[in-house]
Amino acid sequence: MAKKSANASAASTVNSPPAVPPKSPKAKPETPAFVKYYLLAYNVLSTLGWGYILVITLIHLSNLDGKSSNARVVASAPSTFSRVLSSIPFFKSATPGVSLTIESRLPTYLQPIYRRSTTTYARVGGTVAIVQTCAILEVVHSLLGWVRSPLQTTAMQVASRLWIVWGIVQQFDVAQTNPLYTSAVLAWSVTEVVRYSFYASSLLGYEPPILLYLRYTMFYVLYPVGAGSEAFLSYATLPFPSGIPSLQSFLGWTPPEYARAGLFLLWWPSLYQLYTYMIVQRRKIIGSARPKSKTS
Repeated sequence: MAKKSANASAASTVNSPPAVPPKSPKAKPETPAFVKYYLLAYNVLSTLGWGYILVITLIHLSNLDGKSSNARVVASAPSTFSRVLSSIPFFKSATPGVSLTIESRLPTYLQPIYRRSTTTYARVGGTVAIVQTCAILEVVHSLLGWVRSPLQTTAMQVASRLWIVWGIVQQFDVAQTNPLYTSAVLAWSVTEVVRYSFYASSLLGYEPPILLYLRYTMFYVLYPVGAGSEAFLSYATLPFPSGIPSLQSFLGWTPPEYARAGLFLLWWPSLYQLYTYMIVQRRKIIGSARPKSKTS
């Protein structure tokens, strides 16, 4: 009986279909070597470009090279932003018809830095325009699938910067002499030095923990500073009268002025979208990098 059972078991084993081997996960196509070398060169050069802008801007603000006093100051009418500030009690003077400025409200040791911030464009404006324009290549990289960055998010970020650089700053003297240009450039350059150096390190097969942390943490401050400066640079070019704008303030504008006002309003939901996107990315990257606690 045992022999018969063994024979039946053997026959069953012979007649049963072979076990299907488990499917191996689909391997991602390896990035061609020339693409890796190109992306590495792009990220290294971008790091150097923004690093140069950051260093020169800081030298200019502190006047370490003694050339800041020689920077060309473009004479321009008071900006819309400064005219709005004139309606705020903090900036009102006791003398009728005289408004205090932001500079006059700053501590004495900060006033020279504030004055130099109005001439930052004369020192780095041309370099910023060139380096930032090269970022168009990032849209191409995303379109070709060479990087994992979402095409829509990348295009939004690049387009907003190019609009400020070419559509606002290069066209209006009031934007070139606005201290908000300096705050925008500082926020951009710090962000990009960290971002591009992080990408370059990743392509070399190593992600320094400090760069990883800074890449997905500094945006909490730098995004609002950079995007807020961009928005109010555009706002400063609008022909609002003194004081808080009213409905009548919008009458009689030219089509480009209405367009700039519309973009100013759209800036804030766009900032919210990019900001929340980075928060989600941080949770994925930083959260997954933390060691999981052991459970019994």
